[in-house]
Amino acid sequence: MRTNRLTLAALLISAAFLSACQQEEEKAQSQPAPPPSEVAVVTTKTEELPITNELPGRIAATRTAEVRPRVSGIVVARVFEQGTTVQQGDVLYRIDPAPFQVQVDSAEATLARAKAVQNQARITAERQEQLRRSNVATQQNFDDAVAQLAAADADVAIAEAGVASARLSLQYTNVTAPITGRIGRALITEGALVSQSGTENLATIQQLDPVYADFTQTATDVIRLRKALQDGQLMTDANEAAAQLLLDDGTPYPEKGRLLFSEAAVDETTGQITLRGEFANPNGDLLPGMYVRGLIQQGIERNAIAVPQQAIQRDTAGKALVYVVNGESKVEIRPVTTSRVVGDRWVVSNGLKPDEKIIVEGFQKIGPGAPVKAVDWNPEPPKPAGEAAPAAAAKPEGEPAGSGQGGNDPAGQPAADAKPAAPEGGAKPAEAAPAQAN
Repeated sequence: MRTNRLTLAALLISAAFLSACQQEEEKAQSQPAPPPSEVAVVTTKTEELPITNELPGRIAATRTAEVRPRVSGIVVARVFEQGTTVQQGDVLYRIDPAPFQVQVDSAEATLARAKAVQNQARITAERQEQLRRSNVATQQNFDDAVAQLAAADADVAIAEAGVASARLSLQYTNVTAPITGRIGRALITEGALVSQSGTENLATIQQLDPVYADFTQTATDVIRLRKALQDGQLMTDANEAAAQLLLDDGTPYPEKGRLLFSEAAVDETTGQITLRGEFANPNGDLLPGMYVRGLIQQGIERNAIAVPQQAIQRDTAGKALVYVVNGESKVEIRPVTTSRVVGDRWVVSNGLKPDEKIIVEGFQKIGPGAPVKAVDWNPEPPKPAGEAAPAAAAKPEGEPAGSGQGGNDPAGQPAADAKPAAPEGGAKPAEAAPAQAN
C-alpha cells in the first residue's frame, strides 16, 4: 500500500512539471522574436590604389664647394660671416696683395720694353723695304729686318701674357665664393699662411635650395615591384616620380619633391639600392645629414580592395578576419590577408571579392549566423577640439549600446578594439611599404 502511494505521488509531480514546461513553451512561442541587430557596413569595390613606399633617407646638399686659395700668401682679412648665405663671386678672404702688385708692375715694365724693341724693329724693316725697292740694300738686309720684327712681336706677346698672369694672381688674392649657398665655419684665421698647392680648406659652401634626399630600398622590394609591373598587376602614371618627406618627428614636410634616379647597382654591404629625390628648401629647414623618411609612389595597384581599419578584427590566434553580411542578412566570418595601409584603410590582398558587405560598426551583439540589419556606414567627421561628444542616449533607435568598437571572435571571446590592426607577418600600421601576402 505504501509503495502504491509513493508511485502515485511521483506521477502527480511529473504531470505537474510537464504541464508547467508546456505552458512556458507556449508562452515563449506566443511572444514576438527580437528584431535583428543593426550594423554599419561598407560595400567592397575594386579601385586603383597607389603603391607608396616609406623609405629611410638622409638629406644631402645639391652642390658642395670647398673654398681653397689659388695663390700662396698670408691671409690678412676674413670678410664673410660664418653660417650665412653667400653669393657666387662674393669675397670671402683677402690674401696680402703687395707681392703680387710688384709682379704686375714688373710685368708691365717688361711689356713696355718689348713694345719699344718692337717699334724699333718695325721702323728698321720699313726702311730696308724702301732701300730694297731702290736697289740700294740687299735682299739679305731686308730679310734680317723682317725676322727681327717678328721676334719683337713675339716678345711683346710674351710680355702681355706675363702681365695678364700677374694681374690674375693679384685678382686671386681676393678668395671668392665659387657657388651660391650657405657657408660654414671659418677653418683658418687672419695671419695664416696658405698655399695654392696645399691641402688646407678655408671654408665649405653648400647649396641648400633645393636639396637631395638619398633613400635606400631593399633589392628584394625593387625586384618584386618590377615583377608585378611586368605581370600587369601594377601600372605607372605620370606622377610615379612624386615624393613626400616625413621629418624625424613624423611631421610631414610641406614641399613636395620628385624622384630623380635609382642606382643600377646594389650595395654589396647592405643589399640595398639608393634612390635620390630632389626637394625645394626655401626656408632652410632641411640640413645636410638630417634623417628623414620618404613616401615615394612607385606604381598603382589594379583592382585593389580596401576596407576601413576598424573593420579588421582578430581571432584568438591573431589572424585577421572580417565580418561579412551574406545574402540572407546573416553574419559570416571571413579570414583575410592584409598587405598595406592607404590612408585610414587596409588593403586586403586575399579573402574578399567586390560587392560584399563588410561590417564596420556594431560588433558587440552579433556572432556567426546571427541575423542583422545592414545600414550604410557614415563615418562622422572629426570634431573640433573642445567640443563635447554626444551622449550615449543620442544613438539611433535600434542600434546596440556601445556598438562600433568591440566584437566577438569565432570562439565567442570579445574581439580586439577597432584600432589599426597590423597585417599578418608583423608589419606595423605606420609602414606604408607594401608587404608580402601572408
